[in-house]
Amino acid sequence: MKGGFGLMSNFLKIYVLLFAMTTLADNEIYIDQSGATANLDIEQQGSSNLIGGSNAVAGTMTALDLDGSTMTLDINQIGSSNKFLGDIWSDSYTGFFNFAGDSNVFNMQTDPSNTFGADNSNVNVQVTGNTNNLTLNQATAALASGLDLDWIIQGSGNSITSAIDIDGATNYMNIDGNDNTVTYDGDGTNASANGYFHLTHGSGNSRTFNVTQQSTLAKDWLQINSTGSNGNFCINQNDQGTATTCP
Repeated sequence: MKGGFGLMSNFLKIYVLLFAMTTLADNEIYIDQSGATANLDIEQQGSSNLIGGSNAVAGTMTALDLDGSTMTLDINQIGSSNKFLGDIWSDSYTGFFNFAGDSNVFNMQTDPSNTFGADNSNVNVQVTGNTNNLTLNQATAALASGLDLDWIIQGSGNSITSAIDIDGATNYMNIDGNDNTVTYDGDGTNASANGYFHLTHGSGNSRTFNVTQQSTLAKDWLQINSTGSNGNFCINQNDQGTATTCP
C-alpha cells in the first residue's frame, strides 16, 4: 500500500495521537480496512492534517475505504484546516465524528454505489468552529433503513450538505451561529420511506436552509425551529407531485 499505513483485520482498534508542530510537515493517516466488528479510534491534533485512503500519496489524499458490518469508527480532529475523506460499506456501523477548529473539511459517503447496503447506522457529527465544510451522503436507492443521524454544529459560516436515501431514517440537526448554510436532500424509492428531519437553529442571523424531502406515497415528517434575522428558507416536500427545486 502507498504511503502511511494500511490495516486489514477482523478485530481492530487504533489510537493515533499526532501533534502538528510548526517545524513539522502535515500529518497524514492512510487507512484501508476490511472485516466485520472493527473498532477504529483515531485522533489528530494540530492543523493541516489529513485522514484518508491507502491509495493516497504524500500530499494527495484519497478517501479511506472501510468495509464490514458492525464497525465502530471514532474520529477526532482538533485544529484548523484539517481534512477527512471516507467511503464506508457497512450495515449497523456506529460513527462518531468530532471536529474542533476552523476551515476543516469532512466528506463521508456510505455505500455510494448501491452495492452492500447501509442499514441501521448510528452516526453522530459534532463540530465546534467556523467556516467548516461538511458533507455526509448515506446510501442510494432507499437503503438507509433505520439510520439515526445527529448533528451538533456550533459556529458561524459553516456549510452542511447531506443526501440520505431514507427508509425509516431520522436526521436531527442542532445548529447555533451566524451565516450557516444547510442543504439536505432526503428521498426514498419505496412506499415505506417514512423519513424524519428535525432542524433546530437556536440562534444566529443570515442563515440559509434548503431542504428537499420526497418519497413515493409515504409518510414523511419535517420540522424546523429557528431564531434569528435575515434568513432564507426553501422547503420542498414532495410526494409524487410536480418536481420543484430551491432557487
